[in-house]
Amino acid sequence: MLTGRGISVLVGGLLLWLASRMVGAPALHIVAVGLIALVPLSYLLVRWLRPDLHATRRIAPRRAFPGARVKVDIEVHNRGGRRTSLLLLEDRLPATLGASARAVLGSLPPRARHTISYHLVPRSRGRFRIGPLSASVTDPFDLARRQVELPGRQELIVFPQVEDLEITPSAPPTGGAGESSTRQLFRSGDEFYTMRSYEIGDDLRRIHWPSTARSGELMIRQDEAARRATAVLFLDTRDSAFASEDPFERAVSAAASIGNHYVRGGYSVRLSTPDLAPRPVGLEELLERLALVGPSRARLLTPALLRLRAAAHGAAALVVVTHVPTPAETAALTRISSGYGPKLAVLSYRSDPERLYLQDRRDLDRDLEGARTSLARAGWDVLPLPPGARLKDVWQLRTKRPARGLASSW
Repeated sequence: MLTGRGISVLVGGLLLWLASRMVGAPALHIVAVGLIALVPLSYLLVRWLRPDLHATRRIAPRRAFPGARVKVDIEVHNRGGRRTSLLLLEDRLPATLGASARAVLGSLPPRARHTISYHLVPRSRGRFRIGPLSASVTDPFDLARRQVELPGRQELIVFPQVEDLEITPSAPPTGGAGESSTRQLFRSGDEFYTMRSYEIGDDLRRIHWPSTARSGELMIRQDEAARRATAVLFLDTRDSAFASEDPFERAVSAAASIGNHYVRGGYSVRLSTPDLAPRPVGLEELLERLALVGPSRARLLTPALLRLRAAAHGAAALVVVTHVPTPAETAALTRISSGYGPKLAVLSYRSDPERLYLQDRRDLDRDLEGARTSLARAGWDVLPLPPGARLKDVWQLRTKRPARGLASSW
């Protein structure tokens, strides 16, 4: 197709030709004919110079956190037998990642390769498909252009935002009645059990260097207590539970942060949602599942909570991330929690109390206080997460509180 410059040259040539006919200037007539003829010749040249290109895209890292800098390298290979003309490259990006990346590549010799790079900074979690790459071939005067699409896409997984909840020997993620087993997770004594491969987020102090030297990959010490300790993490993803995107994303980030905290502490974590029965997950699978999780069409919380009973035992910790529950949901949480050890309810506000009418704010305060009282009697610790609050700050405030039974060390 013709470019803007090509159309301008064609229109200008026609106007010059009309002017040359009106004033009778042969020299001007020759210039006008030359300009007019240049446009179709450029078009035919672009059609004839069809490049045989192949592109290979590399993304590093393939899995990232929001705000991390991701590098994309694209190697363009001219597999044809003749030199290409000027190439205008455009790599398509989803709108949430910003505008498509563009670059200009000069003439590429036969069989030659050239690598171009650009960076992007994702701001939200999810799965993003990058590509395909399109190459626009132009003539030397940029009068005509032909676009060639090079097949091939790659996925970028962006994890939820994870806050670092400190792990210390004096403040493990569970406590109270389960202290005899959970505190041993943070000891470096003689309760060695086995080795496992290093996962992102593992405590570097648990690396076993002799095994690492023998196997050629990082190996982590895992003791018997850590092997037995289990944490069940339930994330309420019901569309009806959260009124807008912000509280939902805050809940997902809280679940990712707490799950990361447990895995780093050596726990076996099971993830559950209204659409997913409790299943064991490693850290990377946990973060990837939470990166892709979306609102559920399930309407009731009770059926999802009943599935948690199968994973209950006295040494297991239970974490439920949901909104401020109704009295019926609070009763369901109380019933299913009897088989667990330590229990934590993280309550993400579905709306900002400061923006509610006075009566709605009073209703929210009443529901929160009722849920806090009922759950505390059943051995739960309740962690309200209002808009604008960081989980890390609220978490640290709770761990500094004086011990009060089962939930004292959250």
